[in-house]
Amino acid sequence: MRAVLEALHRPCYVTGPPHDIRLTHDRPTAARPLLAYAPPLPAERLGAPAFRAHHGVAAAYLAGAMAVGIASVDLVCALSRAGYLASFGAAGLTPGRLDDALAELRRRLGDRPYACNLIHSPAAPQTERHCVDLCLRHGVRCVEASAFVQLTPDLLRYRLSGLRQDPQGTVVATHRLIAKVSRPEVARLFLRPAPAAMVAELARAGHIDAEQAALADRVPVADDITVEADSGGHTDRRPLLVILPLIAALRDDLALPGRPPVRIGAAGGLGTPFAVAAAFGAGADYVVTGSVNQACVEAGTSAEVKLLLAAAGPTDVAMAPAADLFEQGGTVQVLTRGTRFAQHAGYLYRLYRDHHGLDALPAREVRRLEATVLGRPIAEVWEETAAYLRARAPQELSRAEGDTRHRMALVFRWYLATASRRAVRGETDHAAHWQIWCGPAMGAFNAWTAGTPLGSPEHRHAATVAASLLHGAAFLTRIQNLRANGVTLPAEATRCRPRPAPPAPTRIPAPAVRATPGSPRR
Repeated sequence: MRAVLEALHRPCYVTGPPHDIRLTHDRPTAARPLLAYAPPLPAERLGAPAFRAHHGVAAAYLAGAMAVGIASVDLVCALSRAGYLASFGAAGLTPGRLDDALAELRRRLGDRPYACNLIHSPAAPQTERHCVDLCLRHGVRCVEASAFVQLTPDLLRYRLSGLRQDPQGTVVATHRLIAKVSRPEVARLFLRPAPAAMVAELARAGHIDAEQAALADRVPVADDITVEADSGGHTDRRPLLVILPLIAALRDDLALPGRPPVRIGAAGGLGTPFAVAAAFGAGADYVVTGSVNQACVEAGTSAEVKLLLAAAGPTDVAMAPAADLFEQGGTVQVLTRGTRFAQHAGYLYRLYRDHHGLDALPAREVRRLEATVLGRPIAEVWEETAAYLRARAPQELSRAEGDTRHRMALVFRWYLATASRRAVRGETDHAAHWQIWCGPAMGAFNAWTAGTPLGSPEHRHAATVAASLLHGAAFLTRIQNLRANGVTLPAEATRCRPRPAPPAPTRIPAPAVRATPGSPRR
């Protein structure tokens, strides 16, 4: 019975009589009439065919960006070669490191599909500008835009500079854009065409030509919108089944005449086939995974961090102050198992909230701060921070000279930023301070894979994880179809277990398009 259910590429017939049901791939007979039927459902059929065709992939699956190169070149290449889309974790990298990474991706993947993350950086707009410049220079055909609460000139420069009209008069966007959002009001920005005033300014500056400016009102800003629920890193922790239908309905209301609908994806909490099947069942055109990929062989983080992630439970996460939104009270979701970062970061924010500057800290708090959190004198931390700002953001240094509270925030942000780098490098002397972005999906995945080869990080290859999740989701969807037809099956036959190495889908050719040459979040 189980073997028939798991052969997803073949039809499943339930034959009778009712007191003696059997599952088979053979057509029913007069002696054993048909009671129910489930058609073939290979994993690559889940989601929207338009997503697969548009991005040139074999499955409606995206491995989302993880900052500072945790979503590494190796991870992106492994998934792309297996027929999946993956986004390189560009946030937090210097322009030099990003330049090298994009050059390597282009060399290793050629025309195969992949994406690069573009993070919104309101305090450092030059970061967005450098990322877009490099994406254009290296011919990156797809960008995953995250943390945007408003449209920016550089985001639109990437999107609109790829517009052209084919011989049939259809507007083609050779620069594909996937926007990650968690609020309907932000989704609205990406569902509509670019604002006319911003288009005109880009044209005046020579960033787009007259034809591209004229075509801008005929396409939405994004091709795909990922609805982000309770995820690792920056998250609003929205319930997926609440926010996904709202944004899908908004998409339908704002659809542009004559254009294919913007596809809506689901992200956050997708660590098991049960969650993936639920997302597709709720109408997601594609799914996005994050935390589960961080413990994979190809992820660009340390082996020590991968071991901690592989041992995490679904409750081993907490919210902690974020480096890039520290003064605004922004938070990120992080791992608590094996590290005290969340407690230390919370302590720093309380000091910032309750005092006007470093000089106003009580002596006992200074001693605790230097001994327990910073691990060195405050003066040394400030000298290192000032040297960094002098080279990269002198305006921040000028502000700190006249604003003691801002100076305190910069010192505390040094700790937050250093904590993530120490984790990536696996500096075990500072393990108590590691910042590891993680959502509850990681713990759910660990529970599902316990006692199987996928329970160990050395067996967690990103493409195997993707295939396992999708195969399991298709298996569960098949069972749900039979259940809806009144078929009750034994629990053992319907238990969804990881397969040792589910086959990856067959990759289909990428669309024949070319791009115009030319502090971290998740």
